[in-house]
Amino acid sequence: MLDVKPLPMDPNDWRCEDVAIWFKKIGMAKYADLIAIKHKVDGKCLLALTDTDLKDPPVSINCLGDIKKILFAIKVLNERVVEIANPSVSHSQYRPSSNGHAQAFRGAKDGLLVEYNEQNHLSISGEDVVTTTRRAEIVQDEETLLDTLAKATDGTSTVQLISREEIIRQVERPDTYFKSVAKLLIAFAYSSLSFLMTSFVMVLVHDRVPDTKTYPPLPDIVLDNVPHIPWAFDMCETIGLVLAVVWFTVLFFHRERVIIARRMFSLLGTVFLLRCFTMLITSLSVPGIHLQCEARPNTTMQEKLHKAFHIWSNLGMSLHGVRSCGDYMFSGHTTVITMISHFITEYTPADWTGLHTFTWVLNCFAIFLILAAHEHYSIDVFIAFYISSRMFLYYHAYAYNHAGITATDYRMRTWFPLGWFFEYGSQGKVENEFSLPINIRIPRRIFFAKTEEQKHSPQPDMGRKKSVNASKQNGNGNCKNHKKHN
Repeated sequence: MLDVKPLPMDPNDWRCEDVAIWFKKIGMAKYADLIAIKHKVDGKCLLALTDTDLKDPPVSINCLGDIKKILFAIKVLNERVVEIANPSVSHSQYRPSSNGHAQAFRGAKDGLLVEYNEQNHLSISGEDVVTTTRRAEIVQDEETLLDTLAKATDGTSTVQLISREEIIRQVERPDTYFKSVAKLLIAFAYSSLSFLMTSFVMVLVHDRVPDTKTYPPLPDIVLDNVPHIPWAFDMCETIGLVLAVVWFTVLFFHRERVIIARRMFSLLGTVFLLRCFTMLITSLSVPGIHLQCEARPNTTMQEKLHKAFHIWSNLGMSLHGVRSCGDYMFSGHTTVITMISHFITEYTPADWTGLHTFTWVLNCFAIFLILAAHEHYSIDVFIAFYISSRMFLYYHAYAYNHAGITATDYRMRTWFPLGWFFEYGSQGKVENEFSLPINIRIPRRIFFAKTEEQKHSPQPDMGRKKSVNASKQNGNGNCKNHKKHN
């Protein structure tokens, strides 16, 4: 018997059980448990389903008619969501028409996306050439809308409502390969910009570093009891390079390298962006008298940018000739080394205990060497380790449970916008499996050529042996017959 339990008006509020009831109501009860219960598809996930999601594993619906019926029903639900978000405008007003654009705009509170074909006439080698370019503009008033529509020289244009709900649906759609690569590029650009900002702030704090004669080093329990080791900081950076080589080797061969690299850039960019503010707000005195640090109050903006680029291009490493003062709260070296250790531990199999132990032993040695070099106060190292480890754990806790957390609390999109943007639609926890980035295939004819030659080459010898044996048998037979005849 069909379950006639009433469903919430807004599909965004549906639970997995409500989605199962909806499948039964549209005559697709055979997919209710598979999609709604087994794969935990709630209302928000249902609105984001595409034909690819239904055709490909793990759902793998092989009936084209059922796929089209489900997609049509989902389209109706999306229209209902738009009507709920904009009750003063019916869905028919969103459809492009020759005389309905102005009516559609009156209900659009967030703006309209107008796509149109623009034709340009060019003269190449004395010949007139017409080029067509697909353009898109977001308009905010009726006059701009009419002017934009007039640019469609071939008479074709489409108008689509751009609202907060539409943006959310686009972000929360399941990730495709190209969407994952696009997120990776955005994360890389974000982290690169954060590193560049950090480098510029390091220059600013160096220019105003406190005078060591007026502001001597602050009391520190560890630094006061550990003698200064001149080569310790270089050894710390060497350990960091070893861990980086290990990590990038793991990343290179990991099957989910795109997702993991995106998470790495996102986390590093966020932590170093936070480091910009902590360095800039408070300037601490130099932690050791061996450091030759002097303020540079009269440097020009061009000199500041040049020094910032020098720090950024050399990754802020003293092995590459980078020396800076004042960038103490908190330790960037501790942050990077601790992040790398977490990534190696998380994205390698759990039974690789030898690698995990080796990684964390080097991490502890690197922290000790930073303190032994008297390059940072103890509080700098402690806060760097705490922030980097907590950020890694919080980010991955959200990444592994993003659908359930965001579905139960919409404020997660505001509180953790970066994690929501990068991780919603992703697969969550990834399996630690490894493969080559590029599939190397040997042509079948080359691979099996030698085998086929070996199969065919003995056949003439066997044929000759058989013919010789046959001739011998015939000869013997003839002799026998000849004896009998005699």
